[in-house]
Amino acid sequence: MNARFFSMFLAIGVALGACGPSEEQYRARLREIQDLQGQLNTIRGERDRINEQLTAIRAQNETMVNRLRALGEDVSRLQTEGAATQRALEDTRRREAELRAAQQRAEQRLATFRQMIERFRAMINSGQLRVRIVRNRMVIELPAGILFESGQATLRPAGEEVLRNVAGVLRQIPDRDFLVAGHTDNVQLSRGGRFRDNWELSSARAVNVSRFLQETGVPAEHLGAAGHAEFQPAVPNDSDEHRQANRRVEIVLMPNINELPDLSSLDGPPAAAATTPAP
Repeated sequence: MNARFFSMFLAIGVALGACGPSEEQYRARLREIQDLQGQLNTIRGERDRINEQLTAIRAQNETMVNRLRALGEDVSRLQTEGAATQRALEDTRRREAELRAAQQRAEQRLATFRQMIERFRAMINSGQLRVRIVRNRMVIELPAGILFESGQATLRPAGEEVLRNVAGVLRQIPDRDFLVAGHTDNVQLSRGGRFRDNWELSSARAVNVSRFLQETGVPAEHLGAAGHAEFQPAVPNDSDEHRQANRRVEIVLMPNINELPDLSSLDGPPAAAATTPAP
């Protein structure tokens, strides 16, 4: 029993013993005790309810804290994923733009090739030359027999006429470089001739063709000459017909810089050489 009620009972007992209380006073005191006991029970109930509410509020707070923490983690993760997605989207757009540009360049290159073929159509049909695509480059192939006498590098009149027609087409292609390449079969030259070997013969033929193209209006800065001797045959040198096909001069339409692959990623400091420890 609570100390307050014990003191009250004691006071009532003393009063009753001293004064001899009446039955009515006793009942009044008893009612007062009962009322106080009811108030105490009410207070205890409220206390229990408050404790329960406090426990529930603490649980809710913990749940809310966990949710906020999880939400913060989710937001951070979403931000990270969003940034990665944005970078991927930008990379995709950049690659798409590069592909469109490459496709446009390819279409322009194809249009140039088609125009050249049409301009060479008459000479192709007459057998004076043929046009091939080798390693994605247009190659104008002229038989050496039309341009030169056997074993010689001086242009024949008929060869000069063919080259004049070729030069007329090349002059209409702006900002293009042309490589004139001489080729021979695998038959070695006889000793004592003007040229020591097929290297010298193929190189001299390429130089003379380049000079003639320059004289007929093709800019010299767009011309180059090379001799390949017998080392780049068009067909195997296994018959007279094939050897004749390998004796040729090619005019290669070189790609522009924007048609070449981007190698800028290779432009960096050289890797440190690996050192091997001394034994």
